[in-house]
Amino acid sequence: MSIQRQHRPATQADVAREVGVSRTLVSFAFRDAAGVSPETRQAIFDAAKRLGYRHNAAAAALASKSRTAVGLYLLDLRNEVYSDVLNGVRLALPQAGNRLILSVSRSIGGVDQGAMDSLIEARVGIIIAAALLDPDERVRELAQIIPVVSVTRRVRGVDSVYPDDRAGARAAVEHLLGLGHTRIAHMTGPPFDGHTVRRQTYEQMMRDAGLTPQTVAADDFTQEAAERAAAELLASPDRPTAVFTHNDQFALGVREAAYAMGLAIPGDLSLVGYDDSRTARLRGIDLTSVDLHAVELGTTAGRVALDRLNDPGAPIADVTSTPRLVVRNSTAPLR
Repeated sequence: MSIQRQHRPATQADVAREVGVSRTLVSFAFRDAAGVSPETRQAIFDAAKRLGYRHNAAAAALASKSRTAVGLYLLDLRNEVYSDVLNGVRLALPQAGNRLILSVSRSIGGVDQGAMDSLIEARVGIIIAAALLDPDERVRELAQIIPVVSVTRRVRGVDSVYPDDRAGARAAVEHLLGLGHTRIAHMTGPPFDGHTVRRQTYEQMMRDAGLTPQTVAADDFTQEAAERAAAELLASPDRPTAVFTHNDQFALGVREAAYAMGLAIPGDLSLVGYDDSRTARLRGIDLTSVDLHAVELGTTAGRVALDRLNDPGAPIADVTSTPRLVVRNSTAPLR
């Protein structure tokens, strides 16, 4: 018995692989959206012709009118803040009856376009993104193709739900200054649009206090990267007496590096994180941290997404909340 196999129709993903660009860029080209150079647009059309891909504009328009599923992009599920955002989004959706489709980035050292493309290919009606590392302009370009709600980061021109990071960072640094610390370092990650407010606020506050900022950047957003960067920082002759980190993941990395060097927390080193994750509250860790209310951010983002689906022409939502410093046992007065 012979089995005849029919070749499946070519897709936009096939065209993207052929040209070496993202699925989103292929969609931009066929929709004649901004952000695609004439040369790239022609290369996409040529590849589509070779592969036999046919863009059905009428079907795409009809499908877009009936898309009610919500896509959720998360940068890293190992970071509990994103799990909390997920839980918050879930709270906003059950009664509305919208399906939630999850996509998690495979790279937390840079942009993972594949994770975002998977949501587009799943034909969701809107994407809630926590947290995109793309430049602001790329996020705005994406929002021309499919509505986007940015969580934990403000992107002008795009629905955004985010904490007031200036207020959060200010509370953390004021706390350490009030304890008498003057050699305060800041552990941050790679510089991406929307991820520098905490660093900028720390550096400005140190200068305003007549002190020298000491910023150290980990090479990605993992605890392991923070531990490597902290080992070098804490080995310096004029090591800091306090460290304020971009998030709790980084704080845990600094903590591991400190204990490996025989330093006590908070006796030798005061430590402040950011996120107020569940790990920060564990006995024995007791991490002083800035609570950005991640569950509430997720719930609000879910509601904003539903509002956008119901009224695509509504004004852009710009929702901010005030973080709160939670003082625990990882900080103490300078000895």
